[in-house]
Amino acid sequence: QVQLVESGGGLVQPGTFLILSCAASGFTFDDYAIGWFRQAPGREPEGISCIRRNGYRSYYADPMRGRFTFSRDKAKNTMLLELHSLQSDDTAIYYCAADPRRDGDCSPSLVPTYPYSGQGTQVTVSS
Repeated sequence: QVQLVESGGGLVQPGTFLILSCAASGFTFDDYAIGWFRQAPGREPEGISCIRRNGYRSYYADPMRGRFTFSRDKAKNTMLLELHSLQSDDTAIYYCAADPRRDGDCSPSLVPTYPYSGQGTQVTVSS
């Protein structure tokens, strides 16, 4: 059974740094496309980043490129999302997600449609 559990969110001040973690079980990263997306209050889910099946390169949505870093530890079956220079617009619930069906290069915009995701972790950026 596929399970994804996010952690690491919290209340932080603008300009600070945060690392989110996602513990995955029930599958291996080689067999699934994986990624992160977020949802802010009153807004549609927004894809952040993804790594394709059997891939190693992280693809980013334009607003996040250069500020967010997505990586995964295959040995620990864990995904990490580093959030740099956080601003109030980054306030949202952050989710990790996985999809066994997608092949080829992944698209960050499609991560919110992946069939598996966790419960999310809240990130609030406020002074």
